[in-house]
Amino acid sequence: MDGVMGRLPQPSRRDVLRCGLGACLAGGMVCRLPCAQGQDVAGTGALPGVALPGVVRHPARHWEKHADGEVKCLLCPRACVVGDVERGYCGVRENQGGKYQTLVYGALCSYNVDPIEKKPLFHYLPGTQALSIATAGCNIECKFCQNWQISQFRPEQVASTPVTPEQLAANCAARGWPTLAYTYSEPVVFYEYMYDAAAAARRRGVGSVMISNGYIEEEPIRELCKVLTGVKIDLKAFTERFYVEQCAGELKPVLRALEVLKDVGIWFELVILIIPTLNDSPEEIKAMARWVVERLGPDVPMHFTRFHPTYRVTNLPRTPVPTLERSRDIALGEGVRYVYAGNVPMHPGENTYCHQCRELLIRRVGFRVESSLIRDGKCPKCGTTIPGVWSQEQALSFAPRQRAAGTAQGTS
Repeated sequence: MDGVMGRLPQPSRRDVLRCGLGACLAGGMVCRLPCAQGQDVAGTGALPGVALPGVVRHPARHWEKHADGEVKCLLCPRACVVGDVERGYCGVRENQGGKYQTLVYGALCSYNVDPIEKKPLFHYLPGTQALSIATAGCNIECKFCQNWQISQFRPEQVASTPVTPEQLAANCAARGWPTLAYTYSEPVVFYEYMYDAAAAARRRGVGSVMISNGYIEEEPIRELCKVLTGVKIDLKAFTERFYVEQCAGELKPVLRALEVLKDVGIWFELVILIIPTLNDSPEEIKAMARWVVERLGPDVPMHFTRFHPTYRVTNLPRTPVPTLERSRDIALGEGVRYVYAGNVPMHPGENTYCHQCRELLIRRVGFRVESSLIRDGKCPKCGTTIPGVWSQEQALSFAPRQRAAGTAQGTS
């Protein structure tokens, strides 16, 4: 997930009245409430929001009712069976009298206007900006999470502001931002809000990208791809042991979600945070890259990014740049056509090169595009088609491929 978030301070009543965030968003403006003790979080994406009165209840999707008032969540691989007045693992979905509800619908705890390269998405409208939003919650717990102050907190613990899907879409359209990005925490747990916002955005000519851990079941992601225009998945590692020990999750469901994305035909990219001694072995990188080429195809970009100590992993050093370079070389050697080195400004591995003639097509410095030579999705030197999404028209024209067989699972 992109960005580094801070704990959200509580504004005063005077702050709230002075800013009027909801009205600003509705009117097509971006506002930030003043921060406690003068702290500036404009560059972090953190929103010192208005504390909502408790939680916001909204009907959840993708669940089924069981006996004795229990419900079973069908949204993510955890398949939580939740008793009355209890919550699933994510902490933001609750059973109320046999009806499953989301507690974070429209409860915006974080927002910022980011370069799309920050997600990172390098083959999706490069050089453009995305209004990036989040609510509290996550369905796994990565010990190295950058944004743990919102992803690992309950909605009652995080200051937030009510913003409707229509307000988000209208804000983007009014300001000329081509994309809404669901990011920072885990968009899967605010699925209903994301779906409705993406649908509203499409109606106004705005695309939507999900920045996710990929821990989601097949039916929900297929449904979601009807309104999304792009996806970035954090592939944490390529071993079950890493997922179990470092993320409290599993690898197989993520791989299955990636295959579903490939099947529906949506544009997606992969990010692998390389953590020294935990997921950086040449053997693991080689196996991962080989799987990507065989199961997803050689055109799926892979971003190997640099780890910085945080949250519960502070005993390991930053990833050595040569380790990223080695990982990149291995993936290129296995046939992945577009491989990047991330969190290393000025590194040539940030740039995009034609996979056919090796012409430098996009030069980047950090999150800034210095120059782009791609025209009509092609290399100007050899005419090779460069995989990606290069225009808003292309983004909005996406429609998922239909399955030959299969029906949706039980939902309510």
